[in-house]
Amino acid sequence: MLFVFCFLMLALSAFPQTQKELEEKKKRLQDDIKYTNKLLDETETSKKNSLTQLHLLNSKISMRQELIGTISKGVKLIDKQINQTSSVVGSLENDLKKLKAEYAQMIYFAWKNQGAYNRLMFIFSSEDFNQAYLRLKYFQQYADYRKKQAKIIRETQAALSEKIDVLKKSRNEKAALLTNEEQEKLKLTTEKKDKDDLLKNLQDREAQLKKELKQKQNEAQKLQKEIERIIAEEIKKREEEMRKKAAADKAAGKEVKETPKGFSLTPEEALLSDNFELNKGKLPWPSEKGIITGHFGEQPHPDLPNVKINNNGIDIGTDKGAKARAVFDGTVTGIISIPGAYKAVMVRHGEFISVYANLDEVYVKMNEPIKVKDEIGKVHTDQSEGKTELHFEIWQGSSKTNPEEWILMR
Repeated sequence: MLFVFCFLMLALSAFPQTQKELEEKKKRLQDDIKYTNKLLDETETSKKNSLTQLHLLNSKISMRQELIGTISKGVKLIDKQINQTSSVVGSLENDLKKLKAEYAQMIYFAWKNQGAYNRLMFIFSSEDFNQAYLRLKYFQQYADYRKKQAKIIRETQAALSEKIDVLKKSRNEKAALLTNEEQEKLKLTTEKKDKDDLLKNLQDREAQLKKELKQKQNEAQKLQKEIERIIAEEIKKREEEMRKKAAADKAAGKEVKETPKGFSLTPEEALLSDNFELNKGKLPWPSEKGIITGHFGEQPHPDLPNVKINNNGIDIGTDKGAKARAVFDGTVTGIISIPGAYKAVMVRHGEFISVYANLDEVYVKMNEPIKVKDEIGKVHTDQSEGKTELHFEIWQGSSKTNPEEWILMR
């Protein structure tokens, strides 16, 4: 009986941590939705239906669906907690009933044998001293046992009262969550209707939207070519440095190792590269605030049928006047200026390169060492649409990677 009670207590103790995690995720999603609403308000001041509004609405709908899923998980978790707490309450009630019955029998026995004369007669009627001693010890142990039983009953009653309170609290929490879930579903329905209305308005501008998309894709290709050119030049420069070093070592009679292909690293750069890789999934965001409005890789366009878009990094919607900041210690290895695409900065972290694009202003210089969260530049704001969007990439050598796998998702 005690083993079952302890097991149930341990099972219930695992809930608060998971509940806390769900509450933290719920709050984070609510904050992100609130921030998205702020960005939507900024885009709506332009009085122009835009793809930016559509992207933000899509992000908000996605976050709202995730929020509803999180609330639903919370309801299921509380249901499980209610069931297990109910089991504990049932076990405690049974235990208390048995304990009280046992205690009642002891009281009745004590009442029947309450006379000191009877106890003395029972002891003095012993056949020898040892038996008399054992009978005396029996009365003492019996008295101690009664006290322990009374204490166990009090403790069991306290535990039962506590678990009944927990059960009431859990049921109230479940009712609140169910109400919250219904409210979020109503908001989701409204947001989907807003999206449908916006899509109808954008369909009239499909030709213009395709033209804008083509222009952005051209700008992205120019940026990629420039990044690849800078990386190729660095590799070529390093290979030349390694060849010269190998020639000097050979002339000096030193052992010459085969020159590695690709980007060669100094011991310090190799350590920085290793540290960068160890922080995968933990890097800070390249802007203090923001939400992801464009994801990595090839994907269908959200509103133009039969059109695919390819993103070499991610796009982050942020506040007007926001600053791009370094995600890790490194050295500025490239400053790019492309007409129509504004400015971009490349920061090397050993083998890795982080890219910050769509900047109005650049605060750093070539070959300048920078620290994590140092400001790199001011993010451009499109006045016609009221959007401020940072484009962010992470490269490993000459290969693109998904930045969402590197930054700490919030």
